[in-house]
Amino acid sequence: MIFVLALLLALFLVPSPWNIVVIFLGAVAEVGEVIWGRRIARRWRPRTGAEAMIGTSAKVVTPLRPNGQVRLNGELWEAVSDEGADPGDIVRVDAVEGLTLVVSRSTSRP
Repeated sequence: MIFVLALLLALFLVPSPWNIVVIFLGAVAEVGEVIWGRRIARRWRPRTGAEAMIGTSAKVVTPLRPNGQVRLNGELWEAVSDEGADPGDIVRVDAVEGLTLVVSRSTSRP
């Protein structure tokens, strides 16, 4: 976008010897903008999928003895827990195996 603006300035507003300088500066600014944008995009990469669920809290819906169901982000998930949990307890997601969450007891309150 910066390069397009520099080109328009060079063609219509800037006198002859300076229009080359304006085009060159526009090209340099465009390269800088692309490099900066890529760096920002890499840093703010959205987390999705199974890795986004690990470490989050879920609420137990049916008793986990060892299998049951939990509610995570408004969705019901099958879950398994070695420790067991009662309905209403808060558990932490430790892993995702297929469509089953491996959970453990959490110390946080609902």
